[in-house]
Amino acid sequence: MIVFAVVVLALALLLLLWLLWRQNRALVDLRDAVRRGQAMLRDQENGAALPAWPALAGAVNQLIADRAALQQQRTDQLAQLEATLGNLREAVLIVDEANYIHLANRALREIFPGARDLVNLRLELIVRSAPFLEFVRATRAGSPLPRQEFEIVDGRSQLWIEASGAPIPSPDGKSQWALFVIHDMTSQRKLERVRRDFVANASHELRTPLSIIQGYIETLVEGHVSMPLEDRDKFLKTIQRHGDRLKSIIDDLLMLSRLESGTPGLRFAPVDLAAQLRGLAEDYGRRPAAAEHTIIVDVPADLGLVEADGEKLAQVFGNLIENALKYTPRGSRVELGARAVGTDEIEAFVRDNGPGIPAEDLPHVFERFYRVEKGRSRETGGTGLGLSIVKHIVQLHGGQVRAESKEGAGLTVTFRLPRRRPG
Repeated sequence: MIVFAVVVLALALLLLLWLLWRQNRALVDLRDAVRRGQAMLRDQENGAALPAWPALAGAVNQLIADRAALQQQRTDQLAQLEATLGNLREAVLIVDEANYIHLANRALREIFPGARDLVNLRLELIVRSAPFLEFVRATRAGSPLPRQEFEIVDGRSQLWIEASGAPIPSPDGKSQWALFVIHDMTSQRKLERVRRDFVANASHELRTPLSIIQGYIETLVEGHVSMPLEDRDKFLKTIQRHGDRLKSIIDDLLMLSRLESGTPGLRFAPVDLAAQLRGLAEDYGRRPAAAEHTIIVDVPADLGLVEADGEKLAQVFGNLIENALKYTPRGSRVELGARAVGTDEIEAFVRDNGPGIPAEDLPHVFERFYRVEKGRSRETGGTGLGLSIVKHIVQLHGGQVRAESKEGAGLTVTFRLPRRRPG
């Protein structure tokens, strides 16, 4: 009898343990279903034995459905925002309470091209700027902040952005997000810096001859009666020389201004480059500056024509020839040449065998007012704008220009032009 009671008790205990195990499995299934967002079956094996299982499964299924609806609503809202803001010229950014990006339109991705897909990334990985991240935090906190500008430096790249922001509620209403409208100010800031440097350089270049002219004129006005005739002639020649230099600087500045304007006024027509180079060599060969220099032309007879502005092209070669004559010693050789590159391009060059240019100066020779030997350039009457004018004219013709040199082994300036008018 005792054995029978023990067996019955053991069986009851096993049944209880089995029921507890099934209940536990049912609860685990409920948890997994919620995590997966997958509805539970009311007659699922592990929960079917529980009296409250149908009601519990129904409640969980309703919870899963409500959660899926909220997630879909959130996705639809973000998609609607993306569709609305995606093509705006202004960059739009939305971040959540943890600085994860939830919306980044096309304009924003163009500002930060290094990150292909910004959504779901931490903002700190994209914008490495402590002031901007503090601006984001303060905006999300609801602080009223004016539009601000930020400099973002990432390695060698440098960006300037202007941002304004506003706090917005998250789609579920449980947290605070932030929306920002961002403008890329990089081009404007670089342009301002170039303009500022240009004004400073132009002022300096103009001040030098003006100061000399003013000083000599004051001396002449005060002492012209008692001044020896020889000194007076010397003063007048100095004034004339610096007056000519002043005129050259102003002429080159006006030329650059026209070339950089929207209407540079180029007149394209077929140009016989071989004939033009021979004419330029003959013309410059007669000038005093070319005394004891040798100017030679290397152009194949079958070079053909190029569609270009002949006057501007002559100015390109003229500036290069003048530079070669100014900065090479007497007895040097200046070579003008051109050759066909395929059927669509012509490559021309001006080469000398003078002292050349140091390697550290070579990348800057086409910059405005840049001089390798500043004092010597002023003595020879150079404005520092000749090669910059060359670069602009070549680029307006759809070509490219480069300089090659080794110190002590001369300078070669080469440029390529399309045979036919660009665009």
